[in-house]
Amino acid sequence: MFIERSVTAVALLVVTMTACGTQQGGGQAAQSTSPRPSSSPRPKCAQPAEVPTGLPSPSASPTGRADGGQGQNGDGAPHYAENHAYRMQASMTPEKRAWGAASAKLIRAELEKVRKEGGAGEYGRFGDERIAAALARLGCGEEHGVYIGNGYYSVHTGVVCVSGRVTKDELTTEVHGAYAEPQPGTGPCVENRGGH
Repeated sequence: MFIERSVTAVALLVVTMTACGTQQGGGQAAQSTSPRPSSSPRPKCAQPAEVPTGLPSPSASPTGRADGGQGQNGDGAPHYAENHAYRMQASMTPEKRAWGAASAKLIRAELEKVRKEGGAGEYGRFGDERIAAALARLGCGEEHGVYIGNGYYSVHTGVVCVSGRVTKDELTTEVHGAYAEPQPGTGPCVENRGGH
């Protein structure tokens, strides 16, 4: 009897552990992608016509914290890094940062056209389809993990992520690495709001 209960308990534990992260999250994805095998590279979009020459400063494009979430005095939670590993971003080389900055410049120019055309709706936000059309003009579509919702956008250019906000009063761009475990159903560039 004891062995049967132990086997049942172990089986339930295995099912519970393997189900972690499989629930699809909410959110308004204009376009979402199915998981890609890690061995195949992402297709590229929003690529500059010429090889970028100037390298941006490392502080211009923040990436995941290298200190494991601890402040300068090192008194953070003892398991902060382990508990927040799902929020880690891929590291970027100086070359990837340069390509990302050049892609962000192209994306920003297309989104600025949307803002100049006007027609912002509720809370100064533009329709998701207008933002998607602007990104599509740069060749960025579903296969690039495009996510748009509530004035927020993100796209994987095939090299790095470019994310930000586009509203009547605001246009931002941030270049960063893809998340280890992005928000389910949003593509590789949206920080996971949940956890394990």
